[in-house]
Amino acid sequence: MRTIDDLDVAGRRVLVRADLNVPLENGSITDDGRIRASLPTIEALRARGAKVVVCAHLGRPKGEVKPEFSLAPVAARLGELLGTDVAAAGDVVGDSARATVGGLADGGVALLENLRFEPGETSKDDAERGAFADRLAALAELYVGDGFGAVHRRHASVYDVPRRLPHAAGGLIAAEVEVLKRLTEDVERPYAVALGGSKVSDKLGVIDNLLGKADRILIGGGMVFTFLKAQGHEVGKSLLEEDQLGTVREYLRRAEESGVEFVLPVDIVAATEFSADADHGVVAADAIPADRLGLDIGPESGKLFAARLADARTVFWNGPMGVFEMEPYSHGTRAVAQGLIDSGAFTVVGGGDSAAAVRRLGFDEAAFSHISTGGGASLEYLEGKTLPGLQALED
Repeated sequence: MRTIDDLDVAGRRVLVRADLNVPLENGSITDDGRIRASLPTIEALRARGAKVVVCAHLGRPKGEVKPEFSLAPVAARLGELLGTDVAAAGDVVGDSARATVGGLADGGVALLENLRFEPGETSKDDAERGAFADRLAALAELYVGDGFGAVHRRHASVYDVPRRLPHAAGGLIAAEVEVLKRLTEDVERPYAVALGGSKVSDKLGVIDNLLGKADRILIGGGMVFTFLKAQGHEVGKSLLEEDQLGTVREYLRRAEESGVEFVLPVDIVAATEFSADADHGVVAADAIPADRLGLDIGPESGKLFAARLADARTVFWNGPMGVFEMEPYSHGTRAVAQGLIDSGAFTVVGGGDSAAAVRRLGFDEAAFSHISTGGGASLEYLEGKTLPGLQALED
């Protein structure tokens, strides 16, 4: 896979597919981690005299122009972080985009409007997607893929455009691939995996694949209640995927057979309702009251998980242990994050909510070996799937 060092970019228009899909509240960015992660590649291209044309998506506007999904706030924040004006186009491939790109000086930066305002970006019809890719590719002379969070999508800007332009991987994608290879090839052991988040179904593929690779798998978050139910325990009003009980039982059986240790919580913080102000308390994991729902792993589970991470040499963590956005239910996630740091292992935080939790809970990002920008992409890589965006960059 070529990198930007292999491209002659001076004075040329370089289309950078970044991942700037940041959370917004009332038009304000609440976590700019993905913008910051995109800076090194953009700055490197600017320093070499490229005319940098950044493209990205935000949310799911589903092919319609929706002002609440505009990238204008992202352009403003990107400009602040770069210390330069970022020209924000009013559309993706229309008159405004062409004029904005045409006005760039060497070292200048422009940001196109939300790619997903165009139905062709996400279309499953090859011809429609290709027609949009033609228009997007026409804005540039070179392509740099740097949006790792989108490489598992067969979208025009990720898959089709690099087939139309000389291309290379940006620094972010190159770093992500290097890290993920350390999780899949010649892994330093013991190898521990901590999985959380709301749904077992989101993690089925990665659990299936890791059963043959990890030494121990720690399960928390909303997905744990399907595991507890599969063991015959009461889970009250907790999140439960009834249709996955059989699959989970099979995973537990296979783990025991293959010597992979499954670590489940021994206690749970259970509340009367989904609220920070609800009556809540710690209960045994096998004795959740029928009228309560679990919203975090309990304090003893936090200690247990940290202990099972302590001797690990490689740790992958994806998914919070509880509803970390609400203070009463943030302690399990905090315990696991601290456990990663204290282990001294090669630690990878697998993007998405886990990365947001690290920042929200005040941890120093530098204390972890790597914080991924692509939760879904990371999981699919670990499942052993071919990622269209990486395939296109390797061609």
